[in-house]
Amino acid sequence: QVQLVESGGGSVQTGGYLRLSCAASGYTSNIYCMAWFRQGPGKEREWVASIERGGTARYASPVEGRFAISQDAAKNLRLELNSLKPEDTAMYYCAAASPYEYCYSRTLVGLYKYWGQGTQVTVSS
Repeated sequence: QVQLVESGGGSVQTGGYLRLSCAASGYTSNIYCMAWFRQGPGKEREWVASIERGGTARYASPVEGRFAISQDAAKNLRLELNSLKPEDTAMYYCAAASPYEYCYSRTLVGLYKYWGQGTQVTVSS
């Protein structure tokens, strides 16, 4: 089992910055793919960014160039959110794929077996 706990959300103005953290614990050594998703009010959960074994990172088009995903050796995950916009307002979730799964289907919710409880990001204009 893997446990994920997010932190770092908050309220900022347009153009602001936040850093989200995801503390991973449990059997993380064989987790090859981790990601951040978000879900805005009345919207479906959407993929934001992912990182896989070896450090390859991918980003959704709306956040590319503004967000940065990173991971340490203990599989703790971070997401830096720069130049925030009101449309970035959402609950942000950390997710981990099943052991030994790479990020081939990185945008699909179904790839990820483990989820955190989420942390709220609110951007005001």
